[in-house]
Amino acid sequence: MAKLSVRSEPTAPVPATFAAKAPPKPNAAFQMGGAAPKKRRRRFGKGINAKGLAVFTRQLATLVKAGMPILRSLEVLARQEKRPAFKEVIESIADTIRSGGNFSDGLAANDHVFDRLYINMVKAGEAGGVLDTVLERLSVFMEKAQKILGKVKSAMIYPVIIMSIAVLIVSVLMVFVVPKFQDIFTGMLKGQPLPLPTQILLNVSNFMKDNILIVLGITFGLYVGFKLFSKTRIGRRIIDWLMINTPIMGELFLKAAIGRFTRTFGTLLASGVPILQALTITRDTSGNVHVANAINVVHDRVKEGDNVAKPLESTNIFPGMVTSMIEVGEETGALPDMLTRIADTYDEEVDNAVAGLTSIIEPIMIVFMAFMVGSIVIALFLPLVRIIEMMS
Repeated sequence: MAKLSVRSEPTAPVPATFAAKAPPKPNAAFQMGGAAPKKRRRRFGKGINAKGLAVFTRQLATLVKAGMPILRSLEVLARQEKRPAFKEVIESIADTIRSGGNFSDGLAANDHVFDRLYINMVKAGEAGGVLDTVLERLSVFMEKAQKILGKVKSAMIYPVIIMSIAVLIVSVLMVFVVPKFQDIFTGMLKGQPLPLPTQILLNVSNFMKDNILIVLGITFGLYVGFKLFSKTRIGRRIIDWLMINTPIMGELFLKAAIGRFTRTFGTLLASGVPILQALTITRDTSGNVHVANAINVVHDRVKEGDNVAKPLESTNIFPGMVTSMIEVGEETGALPDMLTRIADTYDEEVDNAVAGLTSIIEPIMIVFMAFMVGSIVIALFLPLVRIIEMMS
């Protein structure tokens, strides 16, 4: 396996603290120099979403790449920040640097906002004297990740909205409209039995009307039960397995997971993070239990001296094309570039899959709504036909 080299010639003056071989632990972020700044009382929540954090990273990378010191850059961004909670986070990081700590130390002290991937990439950039390059690479990574996540969500939002509208329409018909027809049928059929579809419809309608609180309680209970089940170990495994193995949708989620893995892994390696640490971070940020288990197998095999491609292929999750390209990257010593190419390829495939899925879902949802409403209409018209026959 080709060894990955980290750029050793700094492009900007690097403090002595960056030269330490072992990165500081987050809990001991200030032991390398200066006194620890006063801890600010943490506001509730992060104060910023993933999209806002990507914008912040892009702005910071631009300022640092223009030659502005990191402390001055943070002060500029803090002044223009409109969100109070995130403004406190930026000021906290600036206080850490004023006290003699590193930028990564300030990030580690605010780990409720910045994840391990972010912190470790910055730490590697500081150690190699290429913080500006790492920040720019990190901003590109976050922007592309948000773009892919947005496309996957858009593919899911459309059917969810259609289903919600269908359920709402059917509920209104069952609670308010169908009972009116029941009075008409009772008065005009004069005790004659109703058609079976109509009787079933009226029974369901009466139950929903008379037990509306129970129906809402059951719906809410199912939602809460699903949430609790998804947080259990076996629940998480079942849901994640369904996400990557369900027909049509599973292919989309698997491609998104592969793109996320290769982009995260490639970005970490290109930033100078050691390969075992990069695999650990990638595993923890994979978002899928089965993908994380596959990466864990690769981590253990690499730790024993193996390469990445063979154990990755043995997991039977990643396609042969991916493992083959990773193997070529290892042989040529260009693994980070190869991983980035794979990520770009799969991002494009996700775009195409989302477009194709949207075109399929639309007619399916229309047919589903037509079936639901049509079934109710037919069940209501069957007694009307009998009434017309009686009148004639």
